[in-house]
Amino acid sequence: MRALLRVLGDGAFHSGEELGALLGVTRSAVWKRLQRLEADLGLCIHAVRGKGYRLAEPLMLLEDAAYFSARLTWPVRVLDSVDSTNLEALRYMTSAAQISPICIVAEQQTAGRGRRGRPWVSPYAENLYLSVVVPVEGGARQLDGLSLTVGLAVYRALRIYDLPGLGLKWPNDLLVAGRKIAGILLELHGDPADKCGVVIGIGINVNMLRAPEVDQAWTSLRLIRGEMLCRSELLYRVCESLRTCLALHAQGGFAALRGEWQAAHLWQGHEVVLTSGQQVIGGRVRGVDEGGALLLESEGATCAYSGGELSLRLADDS
Repeated sequence: MRALLRVLGDGAFHSGEELGALLGVTRSAVWKRLQRLEADLGLCIHAVRGKGYRLAEPLMLLEDAAYFSARLTWPVRVLDSVDSTNLEALRYMTSAAQISPICIVAEQQTAGRGRRGRPWVSPYAENLYLSVVVPVEGGARQLDGLSLTVGLAVYRALRIYDLPGLGLKWPNDLLVAGRKIAGILLELHGDPADKCGVVIGIGINVNMLRAPEVDQAWTSLRLIRGEMLCRSELLYRVCESLRTCLALHAQGGFAALRGEWQAAHLWQGHEVVLTSGQQVIGGRVRGVDEGGALLLESEGATCAYSGGELSLRLADDS
């Protein structure tokens, strides 16, 4: 299938004879494979008599694992389709005798997940869906502010694309001009007081043009820049940036990156509303503490808030 998609990826017409010769099958078999692509991957393929077949939209597949292994210190697994790269990473840790770093990336997720149980829309070969397994050494304190460190790593990787209004939103989103372009989901496996690992899930909207099922303001690199981008190159940049930031975090905790994170925080000094279950708190953002907790000034006092079920929005957000 990937060989067929690499040819069709240019968005041009290709005859049934050409595709059959490439795959070593009959024209009838080519048509059946194209039907499978439409059914299994949700792709739209146009068939025109006398011209052949083409994808409704061009696409670029990820490079294979050997490409990344030659450039990265982490081993990389490239999957065509998976329920969730985070779930696949958790399965890896459950079966592994020893937790060691690995990056799992997929062309498509059939059950992608975001924070607070929300689905993560994951169309085939359009965006970047990856999970990195990292052993946690040095106790639970290494987890303090880790999601913010990861967010900063993604921010560093995206800066090269010159995205106006790019910044961080506490605790683990990245926005461009108020629209979400990337999100992070961390999941722990094991006992933080003993041996454990953390799955760092990262989703970045790269070449997606339409997603009517997304219920919040979003954007993508392609929508902003007006051109398709190479997801393999972005994956490399994200992994290298993540490796650097995780090393700094391991040495000095989130405190070592706190100043840089706050400088990129879009809502620094803004009036916001924080929701935790049934509790709603209004106040002004005063930054984050050395553990990554949000510092919120409300009614003359500044308090720190942290936790996975917190939701933050601008006070004047309609």
